Amino acid sequence: MAKLLLGKEVNEKLNARIIADCEALKAKGVNPTMAIVRCGERPDDLSYERGATKRADLLGVAVKKFVLPEDVSKEDLLKTIDDINADDSIHGVLMFRPLPKHLKADQDMICNRLDPRKDIDGMTDLSNAGIYMGKQLGFAPCTAEACMTILDHYGIDCTGKKAVVIGRSLVIGKPAALMLMGKNATVTVCHTRTKDVPSVTKEADILVSSAGVLRSLTKDHVRPGQIVVDVSINWDEAKGGIAGDAVFEEVEPIVDAITPVPGGVGSVTTSICIGHVVEAAKRSLA
Repeated sequence: MAKLLLGKEVNEKLNARIIADCEALKAKGVNPTMAIVRCGERPDDLSYERGATKRADLLGVAVKKFVLPEDVSKEDLLKTIDDINADDSIHGVLMFRPLPKHLKADQDMICNRLDPRKDIDGMTDLSNAGIYMGKQLGFAPCTAEACMTILDHYGIDCTGKKAVVIGRSLVIGKPAALMLMGKNATVTVCHTRTKDVPSVTKEADILVSSAGVLRSLTKDHVRPGQIVVDVSINWDEAKGGIAGDAVFEEVEPIVDAITPVPGGVGSVTTSICIGHVVEAAKRSLA
């Protein structure tokens, strides 16, 4: 039976630090504040917004919501971002993506309008450049950082290990691969064009799955001794709930450790997001 890498245990330590930092900032007259920018009423955005708002309240971070219609014009969205950039009381911004379809062609430009100092989820080019260069420029995407935080918390040393990341998105796959490399792992990235994925994944000591495909990671992809970080959150119609990429009942008995879904990476991601707001507030005093 695999060890479960539970997000709850990670969050207890992470949240205690965030609360202490918040209290220290408030003692200096700074109230850490997060802006949430949402276009439309997508159910997944609303769900994450509720969770982020609840966690922010728990940890002492204020929230300002900027809710725009789904058919918002590019000009109105850019003006909202400009107003947030100019508001010194706002330290971090969470903007839900993808943007509405009519803004898809301009999404990169719109995201890069945000002040990188307030970019708490790695939306801007400068934030991503920081990951590539190993420098503190903005913040890493929260989910990728949550993966690293879980590995650190459970004392999993990446040095010299073979790591395989399934997925190459800018939100999870690519930054996770670079962050693993920064921890001295030897990294391979699998994607939709990779041939014979199971033969690659079985070579991994640490396997990060961010394919976003329900039941795509099976017993054929893993071997004993592995650490599996299942990042994805998929809707499992048969179970009537969320699930990861892994066929958990097949993979869990084989590997040494695995993050469950729910209860793993997702819960840590939210605290990382709030932690970035607090860190941005601290940097604003420098």
